[in-house]
Amino acid sequence: MLIRYKKSFEKIAMGLLSFMPNEKDLKRLQQTMKQYESEENWQLFLWKEGEDIIGLVGVTSSDQTMEIQHISVNPSHRHQGIGKTMIKALDELYPGKTLTATDETEAFLNKCDINNENKEKGSE
Repeated sequence: MLIRYKKSFEKIAMGLLSFMPNEKDLKRLQQTMKQYESEENWQLFLWKEGEDIIGLVGVTSSDQTMEIQHISVNPSHRHQGIGKTMIKALDELYPGKTLTATDETEAFLNKCDINNENKEKGSE
């Protein structure tokens, strides 16, 4: 289940974010968390299964698009389709928005094939 980030989940979110290649440095990681907490167009979502938070997706939002800034799954839960499920849940939560990617998240978003599914829905 996709849930919105709350300050009480900060340590878990930082742990998941630290798996991103560009977020290994603690200062960089803290700056990123501050952006998600303070900037209105930066939104962080967590993926919860049972009582465990095992994934994270962070986006920047504009009127028509949501750009995937970060996506991370706990290593012990990888290769189970959780990342793709998070992207689909985000797409369903914001049906009027197009999901885009940064250079860092583009390869993963392309694997999810979400935008092609949206185009197919629109042409039916």
